[in-house]
Amino acid sequence: MIAFQVSDMTTARCAGAVTKALKAVDHSALVRVDLATFTVEVEPSRATARQLSDAIKQAGYSPVAA
Repeated sequence: MIAFQVSDMTTARCAGAVTKALKAVDHSALVRVDLATFTVEVEPSRATARQLSDAIKQAGYSPVAA
């Protein structure tokens, strides 16, 4: 399990954009988003933490390893 704090992810639209970005890097990843705590948890099938973090950044958000 890889977790990120994404404090600039504030709406369901943001959560969708982050999820889409993560799935683009790792189609089989399990992604859980909690908007109340600004947390994204990912169970990757093949992507590294760095790749996942980069995907969130490319979507326009600021991930911090949790």
